[in-house]
Amino acid sequence: MKHKIGVIVGSLREASFSKRFAKNLIELASDEFELEIVPIGDLPLFNEDFDGDKAPEAYNEFRSKMKEKQGFIFVTPEYNRSMPGCLKNAMDVGSRPKGQSIWAGKPGMVISLSQGNMSGFGANHHLRQVLVNLNVPTMPQPEIYLAKVQEMVDAEGNITNPKTTELLQKGLDSYANWFKKLS
Repeated sequence: MKHKIGVIVGSLREASFSKRFAKNLIELASDEFELEIVPIGDLPLFNEDFDGDKAPEAYNEFRSKMKEKQGFIFVTPEYNRSMPGCLKNAMDVGSRPKGQSIWAGKPGMVISLSQGNMSGFGANHHLRQVLVNLNVPTMPQPEIYLAKVQEMVDAEGNITNPKTTELLQKGLDSYANWFKKLS
């Protein structure tokens, strides 16, 4: 039986580097794991008035899909030294209604990236803060920060640097081992 892992991409842009790296992760995953990108772009902004019977259909679909997942990998850029608003919104939507969080107890992994030198450090750590509150045990090591990502992939999104592929493979292998220890 394959372990179902939701891949959450923190960028809505169609040609985003985060999506490109997420797609590469899917190809690098071992046969024991089934990675699937779960879209977050159609989620209306979180509003507590939507809890219960008033929830938009997009909330219900997202929550239902995520409940099937046994763990999560977050691939995100950094916006203004933090995670993108769409990612925080997905975290909030998935945490409700109160007591029914889709996140709780499921192992997570964070990969952050940027086109500059900072490699999404702020986004990575802000996301980790939220994951602690949502009771998502987040893999501590290896931490994965990718800088100057525009130099790591070609126009089709394929990784062009073997060291980047090695780093992502090491990260996925570590996540797989850590996931199994927690399961």
